[in-house]
Amino acid sequence: MAQSVPAPISRFPVPDLADMPADIRDRLIRVQEKSGFIPNVFLTLAYRPDEFRAFMAYHDALMDKEGGLTKAEREMIVVATSSRNQCPYCVVAHGAILRIRAKNPLIADQVAINYRKADITERQRAMLDFAFKVAFEAHLVAEADFAALAEAGFSRDDVWDIAAIAAFFALSNRMANVTGMRPNDEFYTLGR
Repeated sequence: MAQSVPAPISRFPVPDLADMPADIRDRLIRVQEKSGFIPNVFLTLAYRPDEFRAFMAYHDALMDKEGGLTKAEREMIVVATSSRNQCPYCVVAHGAILRIRAKNPLIADQVAINYRKADITERQRAMLDFAFKVAFEAHLVAEADFAALAEAGFSRDDVWDIAAIAAFFALSNRMANVTGMRPNDEFYTLGR
């Protein structure tokens, strides 16, 4: 029986680690040492080093900061909106991170399929309702949305974070789909 050849991780060239700029190579090696593998998003984006740096700087500013949103809630936004955008890479990769950060092996699948029926709080549901509005109907955002989020306990800075994460990952979803970025096999079992 013939073995299947794994699909490429990107439609674009993926540079060899040795050929990457030192700062990018060092970051990828640190990630590999911490997680045991290099996520394909890093390898795919390394094709364009300046854009890699800008993308990762904004990603880190949004996803690694302290604030009114937990790290798990930040990942919920990514998983829910990425599912609607039909982005396999982001649903699978960020689903793994969500499972780990929420310490819940079921939550990512629930949020990806239909967050409105997921085992999440009303506060988190309000957060995801707004994230969907930003990601898919930003032109309809109005003061009533801010009032609803305030009632749910979110500050203005939290609202900014929800919007920025939804908007940033709309970009990420589109680039992942265009590049044909394939999720690493390792993500499928993390946090289960």
